Amino acid sequence: MAVTFGTSLPSRGEMAGPEQLRSVAQRAEDLGYDHVWVSDHIVLPKKVDSFYPYAADGVATFRPDEPYYEPLAALNFIAGCTQRIRLGTHVLIIPYRNPVLTAKILSTLDMLSGGRVILGAGVGWMEEEFQAMGLDTYKERGAVTDEYLELYKELWTKENPSFQGKYYQISDSGFEPKPAQKPHPPIWIGGHTGSAIRRAAKYGDGWMPIGLRPPAILDPEELGGKIARLRKLTVEAGRPEDAVSLTFSTGVFFDDSAGSSREMMHGRPEQIAADLRQYQDLGVSNFIIGLQGSTVPELQENMERFSREVMTLIPD
Repeated sequence: MAVTFGTSLPSRGEMAGPEQLRSVAQRAEDLGYDHVWVSDHIVLPKKVDSFYPYAADGVATFRPDEPYYEPLAALNFIAGCTQRIRLGTHVLIIPYRNPVLTAKILSTLDMLSGGRVILGAGVGWMEEEFQAMGLDTYKERGAVTDEYLELYKELWTKENPSFQGKYYQISDSGFEPKPAQKPHPPIWIGGHTGSAIRRAAKYGDGWMPIGLRPPAILDPEELGGKIARLRKLTVEAGRPEDAVSLTFSTGVFFDDSAGSSREMMHGRPEQIAADLRQYQDLGVSNFIIGLQGSTVPELQENMERFSREVMTLIPD
């Protein structure tokens, strides 16, 4: 199974901006990366008590006054700056947006980009952001997400789409253009919880958890158990056992002085490659790599080093 590599783009914070997005995306394409990713927040409340699932203390490091580019708009921009590389949301918070409009934006982006969209989908975690957007669906966000994903597929694949759900109903309407990818852009489900795994088994073309960020460690042994659960649930959903492809998202930190007691994904290129191969042995075929850099040139330098010294050590 061929292995693919992607990397995160600077779509928020001090490094975010049109020139930065363009140069990093184009450099990723030139270096042979397969996909690039942007994340999703729309409004950042100044007081957040919700537990952030990717920090040991549950406190997010987002600043409400920092720029945070809307992901679908950003990917439309990046599509026009690139030719080959695939374009992903990591992850789009599905309940935030009107589902018919979102399906149309994604379908349009897929058509205009030549079939390059990957929809990374999540339910969201910040109750305060739901409230700031006038949404009262935080406690039902999982059910809303499931229904909206079903609606996307209906709109993308049916000539005469019709949908009668709890949260949305539509009929007697045309929906064109359909996506370039058939039957539709791949849907990769984010998250590592039991609910996320069940959602991936039922609705996903892929599962894309973030790991090695306390408390979501997902070391190879832990991830292996979750993959076994995913495969079982996929069959129970009436789908082939291998219907859901596996992606692992992690940060990588180069440290040429690292010894044997290092953390995973911290160390010399050959050590990092050995870590990645452990996940590859579990069936992971896609990696999303977060690389370090306080400036665009520093980020691009690490992107180049990873492509030259790590990607070449990973067998297809």
